[in-house]
Amino acid sequence: MAQGTIDYKVYFLTDWHAGSGLTSGAEADAVVIKDSEGFPYIPGKTMKGLFADAFRDFQSLGIDKFTKESYDSLFGFMDEQTKATSPGSLFFSNAYLPKSEKLAIGFDQVDYLYRNIASTAIEATTGVAKKSSLRVMEVCIPISLEGYILGAKNAEEQLIAQLAKYIRTIGTNRNRGLGRCSIKTESIK
Repeated sequence: MAQGTIDYKVYFLTDWHAGSGLTSGAEADAVVIKDSEGFPYIPGKTMKGLFADAFRDFQSLGIDKFTKESYDSLFGFMDEQTKATSPGSLFFSNAYLPKSEKLAIGFDQVDYLYRNIASTAIEATTGVAKKSSLRVMEVCIPISLEGYILGAKNAEEQLIAQLAKYIRTIGTNRNRGLGRCSIKTESIK
């Protein structure tokens, strides 16, 4: 079977935060990961992890095509005795804003893609904010990013498309309404 490229698009429906692990001083405690031009992106390893987690969810349901062997072949595995790792056949690129959209936004207007949101912890007994619990997070407005997956066989295209449909959120605070999304795949090239 031939191996090819599956293109995918991530359509964000809400603000989202894929963290860089950095802060911006007094502005925000956590900032969005950005490319060298200041535009947001999602690392390929994050995308691979989301697809792998979706696969494991289907696997736990006992669906025939979601086997351990299939998982190991696609995403890789670690030998329990030797602790050696073997990579899977799939490679996930970073998901970027398309070049045409970057040009339309303009490099001097990139800051309009972001905003800060604040949250604090509330003391359960008093209903008052806990001391020193205010956190500010930079989020990105809803946009669409695109990337690709290498190493998929034609027979695996439908499985990957099914996994993409299952992924509904990306990034931090997914259980609090951030990062809702839809992922669409295109046919293997």
